[in-house]
Amino acid sequence: ARGLAHLHVSAKLVHGNIKASNILLHPNQDTCVSDYGLNQLFSNSSPPNRLAGYHAPEVLETRKVTFKSDVYSFGVLLLELLTGKSPNQASLGEEGIDLPRWVLSVVREEWTAEVFDVELMRYHNIEEEMVQLLQIAMTCVSTVPDQRPVMQEVLRMIEDVNRSETTDDGLRQSSDDPSKGSEGQTP
Repeated sequence: ARGLAHLHVSAKLVHGNIKASNILLHPNQDTCVSDYGLNQLFSNSSPPNRLAGYHAPEVLETRKVTFKSDVYSFGVLLLELLTGKSPNQASLGEEGIDLPRWVLSVVREEWTAEVFDVELMRYHNIEEEMVQLLQIAMTCVSTVPDQRPVMQEVLRMIEDVNRSETTDDGLRQSSDDPSKGSEGQTP
């Protein structure tokens, strides 16, 4: 979120191709956003990206990327992290459905816990933060571009969630680590 907010605010650049494979994670947990600005090299008449699941509905129609379409793509990326499903993998019965619509349908049925990746559910005491991140993601994937927040606001909301999951002394609680036993020790 921080890297994309930097591109939008400081560099005034639209990324145009936010997806999981364009977010690089270093061993020390720092992240880098790759492939930014490459969308400007391609003509507006080129066929839509085969990874349309990340693209905002208006991009599929106009083939023009904007700051708001980057926010949509980031929201899909958050949903992918929370659900463990790729953007085009989500399905409802036999009918294929995109990830934001699938999540919305599950949440409408009040099955919010069913949305989350089972691997994430192994961690204790993070469900509240996951729900908050889900709410942020759903705001990002609004079908109406003007209803999406700017990336700087998305970053602020995520930082607020991050602050809420720390203890009073600023340290992360070790009980959230599934490799730790009940006393915070590695088994």
